[in-house]
Amino acid sequence: MLNQEGDEMVPLIGLLIGVLLGIFLKIDIPTSFTAYIPVAILAALDSVFGGARASLEKKFDSDIFISGFFSNIVLAIGLTYLGDTLNVPIYLAAVVVFGSRLFNNFAIIRRIILEKLRSKMKEREE
Repeated sequence: MLNQEGDEMVPLIGLLIGVLLGIFLKIDIPTSFTAYIPVAILAALDSVFGGARASLEKKFDSDIFISGFFSNIVLAIGLTYLGDTLNVPIYLAAVVVFGSRLFNNFAIIRRIILEKLRSKMKEREE
């Protein structure tokens, strides 16, 4: 459902839980997965920043966020696996696309926050 109360906090809460689990749980990742983890993290961060952007724009939908989160990760891991199988660095496509989207979403989030701060400052002046 669109804009249910508390939905806009889902990306940030998920990120916080993931960071805390990563800090406190000492999980050893096999070296055979080392190519997959960074690409999956980049895909997940793209989804988190996209969710934060949607939340600031009052367009957040938890179903879209969750489905996008997991499908981005599966796509990134799938490209990395295909590249490993063909011995071609296809994972670079995922890195470029998700990295570009991540920076784009971050720039838009920054603009939205700055616009909100400026409008609050104008309200105080009046």
